[in-house]
Amino acid sequence: IDFGFFELRWYSLAYILGILLGWLYALKIIQKTNIDQNHKAITTKMFDDLIVYLIIGIIIGGRLGYVFFYDYKYYIQNISEIVKIWNGGMSFHGGLLGTIAAIYIFAKRNKVNFFHYSDIIACAAPIGLFLGRIANFINGELFGKVSSAPWAIVFPTGNNIARHPSQIYEALLEGVVLFLLINFFAVRKKLLSKPGYVSSLFLIFYSIFRFFIEFTREPDAHIGLVLFNLSMGQLISVIVFFVGIFLWKSKKNV
Repeated sequence: IDFGFFELRWYSLAYILGILLGWLYALKIIQKTNIDQNHKAITTKMFDDLIVYLIIGIIIGGRLGYVFFYDYKYYIQNISEIVKIWNGGMSFHGGLLGTIAAIYIFAKRNKVNFFHYSDIIACAAPIGLFLGRIANFINGELFGKVSSAPWAIVFPTGNNIARHPSQIYEALLEGVVLFLLINFFAVRKKLLSKPGYVSSLFLIFYSIFRFFIEFTREPDAHIGLVLFNLSMGQLISVIVFFVGIFLWKSKKNV
């Protein structure tokens, strides 16, 4: 939607809705589980205070993650382009690092447990992931490799060749399936009472889904495959997977 002085794009709308819906769901989780932190229940007011930190962390982290992980050579020569996020270029893994930094700063300032908040956010994050991938699909970007599958799609910028709708694969696995899995363990198995477990499971499952879906996704043209015939997204996912395993083991041994 072009207002002349301002454009509302699908990807921007996905970010806005993802944050709002994730926020509402996180508040619902807090009210339902009544998480206890040092004999003091975490309130919805505490989480409301965290939201501003999260928005800043997601945007700055997502943008800088894309700059450093995916197109460093271009942006180091065109530094003014870094702030132009409306032209596209956001990284999930960068947003993840930005979110972690935001929670850490908030937890440090308010003397609260980092993992109580990261676990709650892990429960809500798949909502934003789902909407983000749907926006990618609508924009016809980040599409998959050439495919003869009956559900293959011809994207406007895909050289008129039928391709895997990899954005839909990611929306389903990283959005719907991940949401159901994480919330099953968090709520039904009551792992929110054990700080850090839900966060570790989020990192593990997301990394597994992302790694295998990347085999159907067309690599970034300016990067291609990086190492061992793996994409940049896959390599970063391997690192995040082992971080998740390390976190899970460390919490298990406590």
